[in-house]
Amino acid sequence: MAFKNVGTFDLGRAASGAARGGNAAVFSLDADGIASGQAFLTSELEKRDMMVRTPLTSFTYARDIPVRVGGGWAETVSAMQVGYGIAGGSGDGIVHAGGSNGIPMVQADFSKGTYKAHMIAAGTRVMWVDMQRGNMTGRNLDSLLRDGLRMAYDKHLEENTYVGFKRYGTTGLLNNPDVVVLDAASNGADSASTKFKDKTPDMILKDINDAILYAWSQCEYDRDAVPNHIIMPYEQFNYLATTKVTDLAEKTILTFLLENNVAKQNGADLFIGATSWCKGAGDESEDRMVVYCNREKYLAMDELVPLTRAMTGPNTAEFCYDTAYAGNLSEVEVFYDQTMVYVDGI
Repeated sequence: MAFKNVGTFDLGRAASGAARGGNAAVFSLDADGIASGQAFLTSELEKRDMMVRTPLTSFTYARDIPVRVGGGWAETVSAMQVGYGIAGGSGDGIVHAGGSNGIPMVQADFSKGTYKAHMIAAGTRVMWVDMQRGNMTGRNLDSLLRDGLRMAYDKHLEENTYVGFKRYGTTGLLNNPDVVVLDAASNGADSASTKFKDKTPDMILKDINDAILYAWSQCEYDRDAVPNHIIMPYEQFNYLATTKVTDLAEKTILTFLLENNVAKQNGADLFIGATSWCKGAGDESEDRMVVYCNREKYLAMDELVPLTRAMTGPNTAEFCYDTAYAGNLSEVEVFYDQTMVYVDGI
């Protein structure tokens, strides 16, 4: 086919006999034609970006609590506890003398704590026609929907970890009613403030050390139960991470805290991190800092059945394929609430 200069108005007429009499034979380069015509050029000349942008979000639950996997479709999770006692106490009550005809006996008090578990279920639906179109575009719609389902599952785990679900009577790391709540100390200034940004590094260190020592004292200073994990809102964490101890110092307040805290001096490797859930989590919507011992012995969450692809089937009535996913999770299990303390007003 030879090139033909057709001018700037109608671009010539290149149509089959069947279309010659209709609008398909006419291509105008006026405003309307520019707006809606030449779609084939738009399609053929575009550069396809193969990356699919997903929503911006974050998940920190796996960092802040031990997650135990396995257990099946249980309705509850139980934990055995034992308390010990001895007649007369463990002081001079167990002193023995020759000729005595009786000795105090150790007694054990066993109890079992139970924690709620809940099943989750969700599904995806892929239309049959969209599956065929996906073969042309090279995109797997089922994979995209599965990523969205996983994001919803992680969001569920996130909320379950930090605050639980009021509707089902569960709580999380930030709102356990058995945990002691402390108020951050005032900075002692004329315009008194308890916030980290209004305090000196030494004052902030004292707030953290006081919280660590309070929780540790409730554990009778058991060296295995030294609090080793602190979470707080991003605003306070980023202030600590970017503000120098003094104008002349090279260290940030965060580095200063990690090097000089009382937990480190007693053999614990203290972690300080941030999560958005701490913002406004305290009483009267104050920002809350949580200090606790992040070990499976003291707290955990059970992923009894991880998110599982349960079944897939064709749905002829809706002309699609439906896939069901399910899982089984426990609430946050705090085995020793005395290893935790909340500090509000930071």
